[in-house]
Amino acid sequence: MPRQVYAFEPPERFVAGTVGQPGERAFYLQASGGGRTVTVALEKVQVAVLAERLGELLEEASKRLGAEVPELSSEGLDVLPLQTPLDEEFRVGTLGLAWDAADSTVIVEATATAPDGEEEMDEEDLDVLRVRLTPADCRAFVARALRLVAAGRPPCPLCGQPLDPAGHICPRHNGYRR
Repeated sequence: MPRQVYAFEPPERFVAGTVGQPGERAFYLQASGGGRTVTVALEKVQVAVLAERLGELLEEASKRLGAEVPELSSEGLDVLPLQTPLDEEFRVGTLGLAWDAADSTVIVEATATAPDGEEEMDEEDLDVLRVRLTPADCRAFVARALRLVAAGRPPCPLCGQPLDPAGHICPRHNGYRR
């Protein structure tokens, strides 16, 4: 099957979002523009790392290249839910970031995982979601993504694993519930 590249340069909206209750949430990236919406699934840790790395990339671009990176304003926050219906195009395997110095934008690429049974598949054959963001759009994405990740279950103060409402078996207590 030929590779599908979903390009939004720039998108009208690019957000991370979830469906479900904490502990059972599914995480998504969603890009919209030109009358189409593309939704891809990913893991919570991928959302957290993407937000962290985008923040670092903006700081580096500002420091090293003198790029103008505006502070986040309260009117730049997107608090709307994901657009429905959620038609997942693919599950994200790898994420890539790049700074385009020519127009001071950030390029985010989310590449699909290989289908089951095709581990030897060439990366050039995998679907890709490519989004080009302004520094202001990056700041808004980072703020929303960090809020989203923090809205999950609180971590155990001893082991750092998420706490379930019914408690959890902490490895620091040799398997006993507290």
